[in-house]
Amino acid sequence: MTVTISRLYDSYADAQRAVTRLEAAGVPHSDISIVANNSDNWFDGGKKDRDRDGVDDRAESAGKGAGIGAGLGGAAGLLAGLGLLAIPGLGPVVAAGWLASTAVGAAAGAATGGVVGALTEAGVSDEDAHVYAEGVRRGGTLVSARVADADRTRLDSILNESAVNLRDRSAAWQKTGWKRFDPAGAPYGADEVRRERQLYGGGIR
Repeated sequence: MTVTISRLYDSYADAQRAVTRLEAAGVPHSDISIVANNSDNWFDGGKKDRDRDGVDDRAESAGKGAGIGAGLGGAAGLLAGLGLLAIPGLGPVVAAGWLASTAVGAAAGAATGGVVGALTEAGVSDEDAHVYAEGVRRGGTLVSARVADADRTRLDSILNESAVNLRDRSAAWQKTGWKRFDPAGAPYGADEVRRERQLYGGGIR
């Protein structure tokens, strides 16, 4: 039996490490997905400038052996296939893997919205799916993996490191009046995303 496990991260770097650990644990690239907010254009058409100095990090890291650029994509693996997408309610995202493909397809016909529809179709609870989608909308990064039920506990522990506590985050948003992810709502702009990342200590790092 296959199940879907997902986690939300405040920083892309934390999500990237989670993907790398999943791959190292034997999860095929085809069964992992990542969706990261790109409202502030940290990823631009294949250029990766996470330290925001105007230079593609991959070029910078070439002379350093490793570093931001090498860690961002690498020569192989899921992260090497990152691309830009627009998903209803989320706006611009950087994504790779099965969930992104499903979300784009679901957006055309799912009243609940692309990401929520894709997650619930994969077996994620409706409540959690709305929190995950809202988390990406507010600047976070979502990692999802399809895994054998027998491996779930082991792989859950990999994803738990640096992940957002979904219940706590949902409760914090609800105190400000949030109820559910709205795919028809306006995506967060760059300034709003930066404020959210500062609020929760996340960011592209």
